[in-house]
Amino acid sequence: MDNLFNVILSNVSADITVSGAVITMLVAIVFGAVIGLTYYKTQEENYQRSMAVTLLMLPIILSVIIMFVGSNIARAFSLAGTLSIIRFRSAPGDPKDIGFIFFDIAAGLACGVGLYGYGAIFVVLLCVVMILIEKFGLFEKKSAEKTLRITIPESLNYQGAFDEILKKYTKKYTLTRIKTTDLGSLFELNYNVIMLHDEDEQEFINELRCRNGNLNIILAVGAPLKMK
Repeated sequence: MDNLFNVILSNVSADITVSGAVITMLVAIVFGAVIGLTYYKTQEENYQRSMAVTLLMLPIILSVIIMFVGSNIARAFSLAGTLSIIRFRSAPGDPKDIGFIFFDIAAGLACGVGLYGYGAIFVVLLCVVMILIEKFGLFEKKSAEKTLRITIPESLNYQGAFDEILKKYTKKYTLTRIKTTDLGSLFELNYNVIMLHDEDEQEFINELRCRNGNLNIILAVGAPLKMK
């Protein structure tokens, strides 16, 4: 069977055997599936099904190319010329998507040259690293501290008046200053806060408005608000 296979594909590579080619392709599919699954688990917000399918396909495609090219220089140049006419017209994606593509390429090359063991170590190790990075939120930018100013009527006891809402929407909050205004008829409470989720800011302010009688509320990023 191997001899027949080699005779039929004698113009492709004399070193390819049926069993070797099948093993290479199967290992490449496993590598692609593992990488695709890692992409699915770590890219929930920006997940694209087409990207996951591409990650599954790419290792086996590259491994087959490497097998067919082998050590034939002329064939390698022909392949380079063929690939040079390909144009990728998709819009630039997330940098992590590009990283997964290179990850796939390295796995496919490892299969193509027969380094299955080293390829498996590489794939498993990097997948574990990617999962740990996503699970523990490594390298994420820390939430910026914001300054919150709430105006309240003098009839409202400011002691703990907003603690329930602040605990719901912030990671941390500190009351930094209390000031009377409008001839003593109003109070201004100034907090330093770190939001749990920036997208909840509108709901956060709406709940504060219900508590302070729809008086002024200011949420600012960066330096503390200037006092009048």
